Amino acid sequence: MNQSDIPTVMQILSEETRKLPTPIVSEYAIKEGRNPFKALISTVLSLRTKDSTTSKATDRLFKLADNPKEMQKLPIKKIEEAIYPVGFYITKAKRIPEICKILIEKYNSVVPDEIDILLTLPGVGRKTANLVLTQGYGKLGICVDTHVHRISNRLGYVKTKNPEETEFALRKKLPTAYWISYNDYLVAWGQNVCKPISPLCSQCKIYKYCDRVGVGKSR
Repeated sequence: MNQSDIPTVMQILSEETRKLPTPIVSEYAIKEGRNPFKALISTVLSLRTKDSTTSKATDRLFKLADNPKEMQKLPIKKIEEAIYPVGFYITKAKRIPEICKILIEKYNSVVPDEIDILLTLPGVGRKTANLVLTQGYGKLGICVDTHVHRISNRLGYVKTKNPEETEFALRKKLPTAYWISYNDYLVAWGQNVCKPISPLCSQCKIYKYCDRVGVGKSR
C-alpha cells in the first residue's frame, strides 16, 4: 500500500467498520464518554481475552466499583469472581488493586495522561498506555495490538517484526489525523475480515490497496 492510498483506505474502513462490532475499549469510550479509569481497567482485562468475554467481565466489575478508591476496597477474591473467565484472571485480580493503590497514593486517584508514567503501572504495556491516552483522554497515540501489527505489515505499509516496532514505524509514517482511529478500524477489520489465518480477501473492500504480504491461503 502506498502512502497516497492512506486517506482512501481510512475512509473505506471508516464506512465498513460501522457495520461491524465495536472493539470493547472503544465501546466503553462511546458509552461512558472519556473515562480514563474505565479505559485503563477494561484494557487490562482485555489482554489475551476475547471481546465478548471482556465486555461481560468489565460490566460485572464496574457494577461493584467504578473508581480507584472503591475498587481498591474490593477483596481480591471478589475481583476474581467478577472478571472470570478473562485470560490470566488471577494475576489481573491482583494487579487491579495494585494499580488503584498507586493511582490513589501518587496521583490523587487520577489516571496519568502521559505514556511514560502509564508504563510504570503494574501490567501496563504500550498497547494499554496508548489506549488510555486515545480512548480515555482523546490524546494522540497509536495503539498496536496483534491485529494492527499484522494488517499494517500485510498491507505492505510497514515492514516490522513486532507490535512495538510497528508503533514506532507508524508514528513516523502515519498522518496524525488517523492515529486514534487507526486502531479501531484495524482491530475491527482484523477480527472480522483480515483474519490471521485464511483472511476473507474476497470480502475485503481494501483488497486492491493491499500487497497481501505473507498471505498464502485466503477465502
